[in-house]
Amino acid sequence: MLYGTGKLHYEVVPDWARVPEGWSFIDIGGIAVDKNDNVYVLNRSEFPVMVFDRDGNTLGHWGEGFFKRAHGARLAPDGTIFCTDDGDHCVAKFSLQGELLMTLGQKGVPSDTGYWRTWDVFQSTSTIRYPGPPFNRPTGIAIAPAGDIFISDGYGNCRIHRFDKDGALLHSWGEPGGEPGHFRLPHDIALDSKGRLLVTDRENSRIQVFTQDGALLGIWHDVIRPTGIGIDKDGLVYVSELSLRVSVFDIDGRLVTRWGNDSPVRDEALFLAPHTVAVDSHGDVYVGEVSKTHAGTDRGANTIHKFRRVA
Repeated sequence: MLYGTGKLHYEVVPDWARVPEGWSFIDIGGIAVDKNDNVYVLNRSEFPVMVFDRDGNTLGHWGEGFFKRAHGARLAPDGTIFCTDDGDHCVAKFSLQGELLMTLGQKGVPSDTGYWRTWDVFQSTSTIRYPGPPFNRPTGIAIAPAGDIFISDGYGNCRIHRFDKDGALLHSWGEPGGEPGHFRLPHDIALDSKGRLLVTDRENSRIQVFTQDGALLGIWHDVIRPTGIGIDKDGLVYVSELSLRVSVFDIDGRLVTRWGNDSPVRDEALFLAPHTVAVDSHGDVYVGEVSKTHAGTDRGANTIHKFRRVA
């Protein structure tokens, strides 16, 4: 079966991730692809970062013992990788071999926003009463070419934080709510080909577009509970959505194509809970799910899907 329309068509690569029998990702927080098209899968198993080549062969794993609840991942222009841990309220920078290079935030110490939850009972982001400093359950990362770091601080906060390359906080913006420039769960953040920041404002079902200084430029509304953002070499913007689909937009926010479940039967579902999306240099698309958390189903190695682009 082919997915997509127009000039963008994809086919699923069955059982792409070749992991040892019995292994599972449990849930996938983030996916990042390096210049060699190796794929780094940030997940919630005992092996938090699993590394694959583009054919799905396992190259290694690292990060054991570091994460409480792995959430987002992004490759930096300097060839390092940043990962968020929304369970421990921190963001970490690693080498691609897993060496810890920098930590932002104090592990285990959330900022005060009025938000509360216990780990066995989910508490709504509506408990956030006011914006706070970094971090209260950070979610996504974007890194500018000059090294500035942008963090979406989402589940327990309502802010975007900008740091310099050395980790010094420069600026924060955002308030709780649905007004333009406010957030109800800023879930991921990415820099587009124009240098603008795209933020998936998940519970407001929109993508907000900002300058790097935090000025609001526009809002894209044709999404439902958007989770992750990936941008390809041509500037196309790929968005995973908890509405069980992936959407592709041009640089101006116009829909190019989308695909998702083509059957209402759960056992035949393509997606259960899309959470993150990344694109390699060939235009192949990787989608990771949080199907265990949101649907109660452990899809094992198939918690990640590869969609190969075809002519």
